[in-house]
Amino acid sequence: MSTEPGTTPAPRPLPSALPAPAPSRESRIHGCLLGGALGDSLGYAVEFDDIAAVRARFGPAGLQDFAALDGGSHFSDDTQLTLYTVDGLVEALEWANDGVGADTNACLWLAYLRWLGTQGVPLPASAPVQPPRWIDTHEVLKHRRAPGKACLSGLATGEMGTVYRPVNPDSKGCGTVMRSAPFGLIPHIAPGSVYKLSSDAASLTHGHPAARQGSGALSLMIHFLAAGHGLLEAAGYALAHLREADLGRNESPDPVLIERLEAALRLAPQPGQPAAGALLSPEDLVRELGEGWVAEEALAVALYAVLATAPETTAAAPGHGEDHPQAHFRAAIAVAVNHSGDSDSTASIAGNLLGTYYGEECLPAAWLEALEAPDVIRGMASRLAVLTGA
Repeated sequence: MSTEPGTTPAPRPLPSALPAPAPSRESRIHGCLLGGALGDSLGYAVEFDDIAAVRARFGPAGLQDFAALDGGSHFSDDTQLTLYTVDGLVEALEWANDGVGADTNACLWLAYLRWLGTQGVPLPASAPVQPPRWIDTHEVLKHRRAPGKACLSGLATGEMGTVYRPVNPDSKGCGTVMRSAPFGLIPHIAPGSVYKLSSDAASLTHGHPAARQGSGALSLMIHFLAAGHGLLEAAGYALAHLREADLGRNESPDPVLIERLEAALRLAPQPGQPAAGALLSPEDLVRELGEGWVAEEALAVALYAVLATAPETTAAAPGHGEDHPQAHFRAAIAVAVNHSGDSDSTASIAGNLLGTYYGEECLPAAWLEALEAPDVIRGMASRLAVLTGA
């Protein structure tokens, strides 16, 4: 895999009342992908409903569990594209293991083009043809599940978008950040390289700095969590990278992205705060952090949901007993799902973060039983784990 070295900022560690868990790296990989799919699936059931409609359908607390959904729920394009991100990385790693220095972004572009072909969009004549891979054999990934317009239009140009030749130059939709967790699961590369891989891949469909930087920020959070850091610490490291590191291309941090991430950290109760246990209402969540349709809002809402429900930061959150990882996961996904916005994307990102932090331990068994095509998700996770030595 071809990467470039990057600078590593040295921010001050943030406080954490509980030690970070220590699952295996394989468990973190499976947890990240399965956790994201669970959040995506629960959120997809109410993605286009405002909070009033959600409450009318599920009660004052909103949608809390798959048991409330008759017949379960499907995962969306968020999980589809996350798995195709894994496949692009897997192909680059396969080339590297054969002694060939493949262009990682080209492998990702080809993977996303194969996904585009599953969405009923004719591939442009200029697009290179690639033989199908294992991921392409599964019908469940060929359903159209409300894909983002910029992802479709950016790939349909047949041009491999870059920061220098952007497709959709003004788009900062969350279609980049919601697919970017897998970059943080690649071990033994510097944070700057993680950021570059992720932000470069975002440029394939979205040109706005917030879309690229938001993707890089999520990948960095996953990277630090996979290395054993705590949730608050990982968020602080990622934010410090955006503020202090050389992002390349003479680019400055996007001010709106920084503002939203800082707000998520500020609004989530910190260890020892008197206001511990007070969660924002769905209305206040949207007012403070946004609806999640664009990159910086989706990441901020997900980050808030994860931090505000952490057992070490809020006495009101369930999970001070032995099952606190699953209780934390349930509580965070509920916050990320129940608002008037892009519920599947915000909950998918929250699931990625917690699945990486805790590993598979945090995933409720009953939810996994309701999950669509878990064998496909586990199959992609296993491929990534094997190729990265997990």
